[in-house]
Amino acid sequence: MDKQLIETLKKNYDRYLKQMTDFLSIPSISSDSTHKADVRRAAEWLANDLKNGGLEHVQILETAGHPVVYADFLKAENKPTVLCYGHYDVQPIDPIDKWDTDPFNPIIKDNIIYGRGTSDDKGQVFMLAKMAETILLAKGDLPVNIKFCFEGEEEIGSAHLDEFVDDHLDLLKADVLLVSDTTMLSMDQPAVSYALRGLCGLEIELQGPKGDLHSGVYGGAVQNTLHAMVELLGTLHDNKGHVTVDGFYDQVAPLTDEERTTCEKLSDDEALKNELGVDTLYGEEGYPTVARIWSRPTLELNGLFGGFQGEGLKTVIPSTATAKITCRLVPNQDPALIGALLTKHLNEHLPSGVKLDVRLLDHAEPFSMPVNHPALQAAHNALEEAFKTKAILSRQGGSVPIVNTFHDKLGLAPILMGFGLDSENFHAPNEHFHLKNFDRGLHALIAFLYDLPKQMN
Repeated sequence: MDKQLIETLKKNYDRYLKQMTDFLSIPSISSDSTHKADVRRAAEWLANDLKNGGLEHVQILETAGHPVVYADFLKAENKPTVLCYGHYDVQPIDPIDKWDTDPFNPIIKDNIIYGRGTSDDKGQVFMLAKMAETILLAKGDLPVNIKFCFEGEEEIGSAHLDEFVDDHLDLLKADVLLVSDTTMLSMDQPAVSYALRGLCGLEIELQGPKGDLHSGVYGGAVQNTLHAMVELLGTLHDNKGHVTVDGFYDQVAPLTDEERTTCEKLSDDEALKNELGVDTLYGEEGYPTVARIWSRPTLELNGLFGGFQGEGLKTVIPSTATAKITCRLVPNQDPALIGALLTKHLNEHLPSGVKLDVRLLDHAEPFSMPVNHPALQAAHNALEEAFKTKAILSRQGGSVPIVNTFHDKLGLAPILMGFGLDSENFHAPNEHFHLKNFDRGLHALIAFLYDLPKQMN
């Protein structure tokens, strides 16, 4: 990166941090209707920032839910067009008592910024905006054409973005999709991702008697819904971490020898145990840890509740019990089919004395792209320039639901180049983002825009 760009970054660094803090202070929790106005306020803040940063055609575009923020700068003749995607909504903050700081009053300590959305994804959305602003400040023009599409519903499954894309195909037309909503492998090891796991989420409820019962009066006469739920959930895995739902693995493509070798090299079980504070790791037998995270499907119990939750005892037999389940899926698996297989399994293994209700919730298709795409090479080059080390070609264990939509409907090659770390507590209390990677990430994003036309020429 040339001296003019470097000096522009340095000159504006403190201003950027203040702006990012202001952005992060808006509680844009998309899943909570009481924060609907805050989500819109975040969209308005972002639109205003893009406009002030020199972007053109800035718009807040309505959906049936939360709005989409759009902007562009289209003056690079015969150069590729990059569509930048991210989301400005955030996860809820529960449990609030586990936070060491106010989640919406960001603070910086030891070159780390703490607050909800710092890593996922407002901090990285902010970086995409500043990538363009920095180049425009320094050069007055961009080396590629650029478009921004920032949504406010990713944390609730991008419920209305498919329809939005259908309605705006011409507006969103591009050559490459740039997404900064993934993670690096470690603090000093960047990665370019070529595959994402998909998602199938569901909530199940067991209904027993018409109301909670006194355990002394009725205990021994009726099924306890919590007992039944535990029994039912216990049928989903064997004792070696294998999912026991018939057909669950039928569509899973086996790992290539190269993928397995890479996963074995990157698996550091002792380091991971120390990071997580556990004595042992657990998962599907026969695969290295990184392969289980990147390349194998999972079925996880996310929540289990029913009966009395307060302090002390209340001797009841609960009338209902509820569980929340998500499956992370790998390429070739169909979320709709997995949901149907799970429903069938649960009905076939239902204990006596209860009724079952299955509600299918979020779903996302898994994704994989060819590893020889020229845009991937541009990302490799940019990351090596910024981090002074070669990037790893990786999969990601998480999901970015809209990647498939942009690929299938617009033919875009997605470049998943994120700068968060798995240890930064996104979706959990004390979320944070290392500002060292804010610095290097901005450098890499700018370098990517300059190298992309060379690779795609």
